Amino acid sequence: MELFEWMTSTTWGESLLTLLVSMVPVIELRGGVPFGTALGLAPLHALVVCIIGNMLPIPFIIVYIRRIFHWMRRRSPRLNALVDKLEKKAHLKGQKVTKYKYIGLWLFVAIPLPGTGAWTGALIAALLDMPLRKSIPSIFLGVVTAGLIMTFVTGGVVAIFAS
Repeated sequence: MELFEWMTSTTWGESLLTLLVSMVPVIELRGGVPFGTALGLAPLHALVVCIIGNMLPIPFIIVYIRRIFHWMRRRSPRLNALVDKLEKKAHLKGQKVTKYKYIGLWLFVAIPLPGTGAWTGALIAALLDMPLRKSIPSIFLGVVTAGLIMTFVTGGVVAIFAS
């Protein structure tokens, strides 16, 4: 069986594709849940796979992003400018998180709008020096909350088009 055929015709393959989509910055779980459902996964199955996929890179981002940014800054002026832009964006978005700490981080990640996902939440946590053991639960709860919202929205859209 060809890889593409396997990935689009088996539950394991569809789950793997959905997991990979939910790991991508910007798309994350917010795009993964509708994607997995469109592939034919049950909504709860898609939700669980997307939560796992969305959370997998988060500890690495929190732990290593400062080192990666430092490395990028030394490589070229363009990368330095990109890091400046990303840090500025994270600090702007992180102002409310700074005020409300871990509850703010949870709420920030939970709102399923562009630029408020787990990747940005992890970047904010890293730049605000929030400890990993305290920021991960907040980000996880935010991902679960956003996932539930997206699952209900996806189910509603599917129901509208099915009728």
